[in-house]
Amino acid sequence: MTNTLPVAPWRLFSVEIRAVRRLSPSFVRVTFTGPDLDRFADNGYDQRIKLALPLPGQRAVDLPQGPDWYAQWRALPEHRRNPIRTYTARAVRPHLHELDVDLVLHGDGGPASRWAQQVRPGDEIAIAGPDAGYEGDHGGREFRPPSTGCLLLAGDETAVPAISGICERLPLDARGRVLLEVPHAADVLPLDTPPGVEVTWLPREGGRYGDRLIGAVAEAARDLLAVAPPAVPGSVPGPSIEEVEAETILWEVPEVPPSAPCYAWLAGEAGVIRTLRRHLVNDCALDRRAVAFMGYWRHGHPDPTS
Repeated sequence: MTNTLPVAPWRLFSVEIRAVRRLSPSFVRVTFTGPDLDRFADNGYDQRIKLALPLPGQRAVDLPQGPDWYAQWRALPEHRRNPIRTYTARAVRPHLHELDVDLVLHGDGGPASRWAQQVRPGDEIAIAGPDAGYEGDHGGREFRPPSTGCLLLAGDETAVPAISGICERLPLDARGRVLLEVPHAADVLPLDTPPGVEVTWLPREGGRYGDRLIGAVAEAARDLLAVAPPAVPGSVPGPSIEEVEAETILWEVPEVPPSAPCYAWLAGEAGVIRTLRRHLVNDCALDRRAVAFMGYWRHGHPDPTS
């Protein structure tokens, strides 16, 4: 009798870069290909994946194998541990064995930024992603709105790939607002949304992180929830450095009550996202269970290792 191992929700995919396309000053799209990418589950929305990047001076990745690969990776000496970073699966074409991932060119000097600046066709990495052979919930998808009510999606450039993927899967009768703060006006990208979803791009052009996004969310909340905005849009008190440092994880995806009048999905710089959530819950009286918020990164900190 042949023993068949159960299919796990996630698996490692060995891939190489098929194409690299610069979308704007701050975004680059990398297309991956691999012999088993036909098994990559196309879950859409904000499906998270993990990229294992080459060590300095290398063009390929050599990760431990087997179901306990992650534990083996964690046990490696730091100088032999390939950096692992979290991204969003932007587009999946299983029939072509292709996967697109949009990267932000932060310029922060971290491993992911360096790799994004230098990546070229033929380079090899490993991707941890959902296995289409698994029949249950893969996890890694945080967009879980109720079937009714409006939507408020807001984030900075790091959330653009996830919000773009969400918008492309929304039902035609969806309604709400999408607010995207990006470094430059040239970073405005085509975004496919239903007619009832209004998209606003907010270029910083050298301004401070969150200044434009905070004010825009306050105005959108006023329109969507019929509440009074703060006295000065954009002046919602932000957390102190001590508060941000004290909060080790800024990530909450609650079970949304079916009766919620609006569902908010917030992602980006941790301090800004914390401010946005505080405003929606405390000032606008939106049920905290209707606010999903994810601190993707922290200003002044290099991209974190998973």
